[in-house]
Amino acid sequence: MIISSLGQGLLWAPLAIGVFITFRILDIPDLTTEGSFPFGAAVAVSLMIKGQTAITASLVGFLAGCIAGLITGLLDTKLRIPSLLAGILTMTGLYSINMHIMGKSNVPLLNEKVLTEYLPSWNLDIQTIALGLIVIGLVVILLYLMFKTRLGLSLMATGNNKEMSSANGINTDRMIIFGYMISNGLIALSGALIAQSNGYADIGMGIGTIVIGLASVLVGEIFLRGHNILTRLVAMVVGAIVYRLLLTVAMSLGFPADDLKILSAVILVIVICVPIIQNRIQTKRQLKKYLQQMEAKDDESSTSTAPTKGILSRD
Repeated sequence: MIISSLGQGLLWAPLAIGVFITFRILDIPDLTTEGSFPFGAAVAVSLMIKGQTAITASLVGFLAGCIAGLITGLLDTKLRIPSLLAGILTMTGLYSINMHIMGKSNVPLLNEKVLTEYLPSWNLDIQTIALGLIVIGLVVILLYLMFKTRLGLSLMATGNNKEMSSANGINTDRMIIFGYMISNGLIALSGALIAQSNGYADIGMGIGTIVIGLASVLVGEIFLRGHNILTRLVAMVVGAIVYRLLLTVAMSLGFPADDLKILSAVILVIVICVPIIQNRIQTKRQLKKYLQQMEAKDDESSTSTAPTKGILSRD
């Protein structure tokens, strides 16, 4: 169970990192996720059926996700459509595009060679873990190097303070579009990997992926905190793995597969509420400690200023 969750978590990790880029780096709620995830799967599976290798199909799936992010970015920055609505529009349009690409709602992979088959003849779970480690290792290393460049620093600066970044000569619209593209490219790549792991691409496989991505981000931030970008990227990977483990544990307790979506929602509610409750408890403790210190100071001052009988007193 743990081994299987580890492998699946690694395949879902690009999705978590993609959501992290828009949600945390750019501070943008992007719902393109639910369209770009099956978009990557549809493109990859369709290409594999037509004779392309799994590596080529996965890379093209990544590029397809970048195109989806480009469309959302242009709607957001050039047409000034609110980011939430821009993502919904792209997601809605991608539904029809995915249907045209696949030709039907579900396309299975029958005799096509998937990425895990390029690895040695290990156990399937071990192959999945090895593939996930290779892919997510490349993603984390490339993103870490990118965030160390002027481009990456400009992207983070845009997310931190758009007005100040623009005043310092950064083309913020270009950075936002770039962030959308990288984010949705990684999400589509995750869709391509999951489709190969499941053995099919389905038109409805994107439903609830934004919840999965947000839950993975928040879980990762609970388990691994830090300001260094490498630590934050690794935290997203940890969050995706822990999230899949939580779902697996819930399924082992007897929950039916149809309840996966509501379990995802419940987990998201919990990981949102836990930090809030922790902050409230910590604030109350700090306030109580502060009031106790103030009361102690008041007692000391009242004692030192109390009237005493002096030498010149008549009594």
